Amino acid sequence: MLESKVLLIEDDSAIVENLSAFLKGEGFEVTAADGQHKALEQIEEERPDLILLDVTLAQGNGYSTCTAIKARYDIPVIFLTALGDEFSVVTGLDMGADDYISKPFRPRELVSRMRSVLRRTGKSGKAIHVRELKIDMEKGSVTRAGDELFLSALEYRLFLVFLNHRGKILSRGQLLEEIWDVAGEYVNDNTLTVYIKRLRDKIERDPQNPEIIKTVRGLGYRMEG
Repeated sequence: MLESKVLLIEDDSAIVENLSAFLKGEGFEVTAADGQHKALEQIEEERPDLILLDVTLAQGNGYSTCTAIKARYDIPVIFLTALGDEFSVVTGLDMGADDYISKPFRPRELVSRMRSVLRRTGKSGKAIHVRELKIDMEKGSVTRAGDELFLSALEYRLFLVFLNHRGKILSRGQLLEEIWDVAGEYVNDNTLTVYIKRLRDKIERDPQNPEIIKTVRGLGYRMEG
């Protein structure tokens, strides 16, 4: 399981796509709903750890959705909306929201405040273990037997992509698409090869015979579940 499961309740498809990609790159498991009815159904099925909620929705509105969520579930809610005036903020908090963030927002600040709410509400995820590795999502660290493995920013983000899709085959195209969204620099096919090699050199006991990130000939790569 990843750090935390997040439900994004938002009816703007571009925001859903971009924010979901960014949050997945940060280690969150993200699903989305565009209206109140669908959101409540997904909450019942998925039981997310945190909800990001817009005020304006395709069906219903954020205030009534927040009220419905808080009446039924013990799940923290963060309003994420363009309505940043004092009345809207106070109304959102009065509905029981745990935080209120106005658009446009800085992605790093959003993640920091999400983790703060998760810690405060006791929903923060625990460390993840993959074979001998321990991944502390809050600290952004990877250790083996207590010794930290020093990954570069892009190596760590690539590692999180594999972690987010454990047991699944990822093509090179999928990997490029995932890390392009969060890398902030040009990543081409040759660069991907270099970073996969560097990552294996650091996390594998025997990089020539990898046991964590395996090559699936002709298809791509897979992190063992």
